[in-house]
Amino acid sequence: MKNILKSMLLVSFLSFATLSYAQAADMKSGDDYMPSLITKTPLEGRMLAIKMVRKTVGAIQGDSKIKQAVRKKYQDDPKLLMYAVELVAIEFQTIAIANNYWR
Repeated sequence: MKNILKSMLLVSFLSFATLSYAQAADMKSGDDYMPSLITKTPLEGRMLAIKMVRKTVGAIQGDSKIKQAVRKKYQDDPKLLMYAVELVAIEFQTIAIANNYWR
């Protein structure tokens, strides 16, 4: 059951990622918060990964009242927090690969 819920969350995330990509294409070049995956340090890469996840959530759920309501639900649920951490880890892995693991 846990794996099914986790898979559903990932599928939902991936389907909305396409929407985020389409929205990013409509942005002006000055609005590009991620001009490159290349970072100077792993810490900068981690901060970019967090920003990517935050921006994706913002693109999926634009209503700040709903985001605040959901935040209250997951702040006390360690499983939901771990799912958020997992998404950051996936983004960080992509950034690390793009940076040749900072070698």
